[in-house]
Amino acid sequence: MSVGETVSRRTAVAMVLALAGCGGSFRTFYDEPAPSQGWRISAVEVTVPRTLSVSEEESFVPKADIVWREDPAGDRYNQVAAIMKIAISRGAAGLKGDRPVRLEVTMTRFHAMTFTAETQAPAGVHDVEFDIIARDARTGEVLAGPEHIEASFPAMTGAAMARARLAGQSQKSQITDHVARTIASWLGVLPDMRQTFSSVGA
Repeated sequence: MSVGETVSRRTAVAMVLALAGCGGSFRTFYDEPAPSQGWRISAVEVTVPRTLSVSEEESFVPKADIVWREDPAGDRYNQVAAIMKIAISRGAAGLKGDRPVRLEVTMTRFHAMTFTAETQAPAGVHDVEFDIIARDARTGEVLAGPEHIEASFPAMTGAAMARARLAGQSQKSQITDHVARTIASWLGVLPDMRQTFSSVGA
């Protein structure tokens, strides 16, 4: 066996060991759709608690609440908040009612893929979870929630993700699109998209 084959085999074994025990069941899920008839989303507020753990470890599945790589090194809490605000605002854009509503979001998990996992793992998960409350923007009355929403979905890896990047996609664009669709589903703008899947990952 050549040196290169030995290294490749050791890498494969290390990957299997790293991913062992990381498989499980994940969901795009919420309990009940929001009673959004007549709503118009006037504000989206996203809080990412500083109590959530962050990992910059370049491994297959870092053990942390927040794993994010595509933005430059910096404040991951602020980066996650910015991504989620855009995604949720986009998902709520289809509501055209007269009642102004504020969405208050508190993140509980934002575990995307490391570049090691994206390029070498056979599969993966973008694991995104948050709590949401809808309030009347004028009175503060709670109209829906607190609701725990899971917006997790299978992540592209390997050649599939490489092709997606050549087509202009990124982890950020894929997460933004999926969270937007999940919110639109919760608000009744899109059909129910709740689902459960199994994968190795976060």
